[in-house]
Amino acid sequence: MNAEQDEHWKKTSRLMMIMMALWFFFGYVIHAFVTPLNGIKIFGFPLGFYMAAQGSLIVFVAMLFWFAKAQDKIDREAGVAEDD
Repeated sequence: MNAEQDEHWKKTSRLMMIMMALWFFFGYVIHAFVTPLNGIKIFGFPLGFYMAAQGSLIVFVAMLFWFAKAQDKIDREAGVAEDD
């Protein structure tokens, strides 16, 4: 690999690790604290229930869009982007 490809791979790997850390946090860590979070109410629902039922899913969808945009930027900088 040349230096440009190596840099592209480093940026892509870093983005993937960030996304996996966020996924782990919102997929597991938040749900590990459901009982304490249930003391907080949002629209009459316990926060722990809300995070399990809706909150994590909303975050996952937002993460997908953010990841696609960030990866496209990395690809365009390296000159390997897919043309629209």
